[in-house]
Amino acid sequence: MQFSLEPKDVVVQGWLCRVAHVDGDGYKFLADPESTVAKLRRAHTQADLFTFMQKLPETSPLYPYLFECDNLAVLPISTFDHWWSQQIGFKARNKAKQAEKKGIVVREVPFDDALVHGIWEIYNEVPVRQGRRFPHYGKSLEAVRAMSATFLDSSILIGAFDSNRLIGFIKLTMDDTRTQAGVMHILSLICYRDKAPTNALIVQAVRSCADLGIAHLVYANFAYGKKARSSLSDFKERNGFRRVDIPRYYVPLTRWGAAAFRLGLHRRFADRVPEPVAAKLRDLRNRWYQHRFHLKLESL
Repeated sequence: MQFSLEPKDVVVQGWLCRVAHVDGDGYKFLADPESTVAKLRRAHTQADLFTFMQKLPETSPLYPYLFECDNLAVLPISTFDHWWSQQIGFKARNKAKQAEKKGIVVREVPFDDALVHGIWEIYNEVPVRQGRRFPHYGKSLEAVRAMSATFLDSSILIGAFDSNRLIGFIKLTMDDTRTQAGVMHILSLICYRDKAPTNALIVQAVRSCADLGIAHLVYANFAYGKKARSSLSDFKERNGFRRVDIPRYYVPLTRWGAAAFRLGLHRRFADRVPEPVAAKLRDLRNRWYQHRFHLKLESL
């Protein structure tokens, strides 16, 4: 369910515990959380909890609400040259140079039919990515257009090309002050992995942010659930991203919301599973996908 609560739209999700958040949560932030909470209470929504994240660079709690620490993969940006010489790891730097030597061209691109078709091709390359069923595999061209067209007035779109073929893309979405940007989508064709297009996309993302004076680039979470390290977090770290813990607030809107928060029902089921059990389940899932889709291990 989604409804308008000026100046933001609010989305309500969940079944057992219905949690509301602003549309674009993690990319768009509240300048006045107290006012938004008051409007939500008056609106008599069906939500049990309202959640929002504090904006960087402040990491100490600023608001008088219940909160839990969330984590982000954050790259502080001053200049492109400083990132290239001081922050990026040598392996990631070499990968980016490799992409350029192999003829990969990376540039900012407009949102048009050619970009949408290229994204659609990338989404429909393989059904499984990073050990998970890829949710956008099999989507129609129009469905991809609709999901890619969000927040265009505050987004930067970057494409990686081999000749004229789009082989990877990244979408950066800026907050309302245009001082923080988040990676909303980043994906490349697996069959072009040896040309390192994803590394090249990160390079251009940092360059674009530096040119616009964006102080922080956020690449989603650094760690997911109880899994402290992964190949994805290693990739982020090699490109200069560091873990930053930041408050995520939860405001009960109903009695059930307060009880659900105490019971931890606002968290995903996967986040409540002990890591040794979760690791075994991931291994079983990978083996199933290998069998079901006849995939090689490296494509997972």
